[in-house]
Amino acid sequence: MTTLADRIAPYADQFRRDGFVMVPDLLGADELERYGSAVDEAVARRKRFDNRKLGEKTPYEQSFIQCINLWEDAPAVRPLTFHPVVCETAARLLGVEATRLWHDQALYKEAGGRLTDPHQDQPYWPMVETDTITAWIPFDGSSFATGCMGYVPGSHAAGLSVFVNIFRSEDALEILKMPEIKDTPPVWVEVPRGGVAFHHGLTVHMAKPNTGSRTRRVHTMIFFRDGSTRKNNFPHDSVERYHIKIGAAINSPVTPIAWPRAAGDLPEPPDAPISDIFAKAVELGSFPDKTKRSDL
Repeated sequence: MTTLADRIAPYADQFRRDGFVMVPDLLGADELERYGSAVDEAVARRKRFDNRKLGEKTPYEQSFIQCINLWEDAPAVRPLTFHPVVCETAARLLGVEATRLWHDQALYKEAGGRLTDPHQDQPYWPMVETDTITAWIPFDGSSFATGCMGYVPGSHAAGLSVFVNIFRSEDALEILKMPEIKDTPPVWVEVPRGGVAFHHGLTVHMAKPNTGSRTRRVHTMIFFRDGSTRKNNFPHDSVERYHIKIGAAINSPVTPIAWPRAAGDLPEPPDAPISDIFAKAVELGSFPDKTKRSDL
């Protein structure tokens, strides 16, 4: 009998080489319908007070609607964030024995939404170790027209770790001019429905604009190796809420074990409030409002 580990082994080789891979048929049609509806409802609830048109938003917000840590305040989303097949696949691609969730997030690129600027994820995270991976789940699949992802192959192993201020889109393209990758064009990856794209935290990646007529609906989960430690005082909600000290293991209810977990075992959402540093993001619906316990 073929195990998931056996099935993932060839993809793991590609992931180690390129820093990204697309694994088909990880989610069934019924799951995509159920979880897609759950994320739709959670995003609509989080953004219910934001009535701005696309053109009224900042360039960053025109790239996608972002709702972080939906697993905390949307119980119907929690089984997707901790989906055993996706979580195990991520751990096996990364080649580690156990992973924790850094955070999940919906990234909904509206019709007419602009490109997502090229960047690496890891420099945004105050984490010493770089055993990190993102699972990118498009509920309807992704295409060139709807905003599929592009990855610079091998960039995760190029010794490159650059903080790109993607809140200033005019600065973002500079990373593609870095000597380590300037001669390596991105590879654009369309994902069939049911497939999941994975990329390393140091892989330079981007996404095309959505020229279609419907929102590109994507849910992502970021995982890191259990035992990873806090790097510096760069603020991030995944370490601020339980006051993880520099050099200490990143281990709290905000970052629970993602794999391995017993079947059906889902973590309880954390009680600690969102740091005041992110008050504006809470107001905009990007983070859960922990003062509204009825959301849980």
